[in-house]
Amino acid sequence: MSEFNAVLRVRGLSKEHGSGESLVRAVDGVDLEVPTGQTLAVMGPSGCGKSTLLHLLGGLERPTRGETWLAGHRTDTAGERALARLRSRSVGFVFQAFHLIEELTAAENVELPALLAGRSARAARRRARLLLEQVGLADRSRHLPCELSGGQRQRVAMARALANEPLVLLADEPTGNLDTAATLDVLRLFQDLRGAGQTLVIVTHDERVAASADRLITMRDGRFVDDTQLAGSVGGLGGLAGWED
Repeated sequence: MSEFNAVLRVRGLSKEHGSGESLVRAVDGVDLEVPTGQTLAVMGPSGCGKSTLLHLLGGLERPTRGETWLAGHRTDTAGERALARLRSRSVGFVFQAFHLIEELTAAENVELPALLAGRSARAARRRARLLLEQVGLADRSRHLPCELSGGQRQRVAMARALANEPLVLLADEPTGNLDTAATLDVLRLFQDLRGAGQTLVIVTHDERVAASADRLITMRDGRFVDDTQLAGSVGGLGGLAGWED
């Protein structure tokens, strides 16, 4: 694969914590390319390095060794200001714990990234309104996070992650705190995004979530132990009926 077709690319990527006998290799010398439009799922046991990998891909952490590239820009050697700008316009993050600002309404949470990126208040409001409609929460736009269900909060978080039209959406256990019905809602959104050509990287413990991806990487002890193309998952979520209780 050409580097120009890869939204994300890493070479010899390692992340270590501690030293001596307490040294932990959270990510241990991995190579990866994620092409535009691919939905990649990453699985593995707790502590295997999945979340650390996601943070390295998105520029939230710096590697101990190796190269990281985002949208053709090298990020492991970029200055903090340049890296922050690149993250703002190229990456959307979705976390298990939502990380919404409790004092802001759903609409205000979605508007915030666009405002921080320098968009006008009018443009930010327009984009937020469009995204909340897309995630099925137009009628909850003035609600505070505490007034929303877990599934609704995650959908607001996804709308916020898309505020600046990122090249890649990185999701860390996005359904980990959700019941089956809410998980289905989020997976349908992933399916819609995938159909629109959005690049997705999803860290998950749930095999059913992983089965909705184009590609599945399994990690253990900081390394990739399997990398499989899921050709049968085209269209995603083909087994939705199996989710019904």
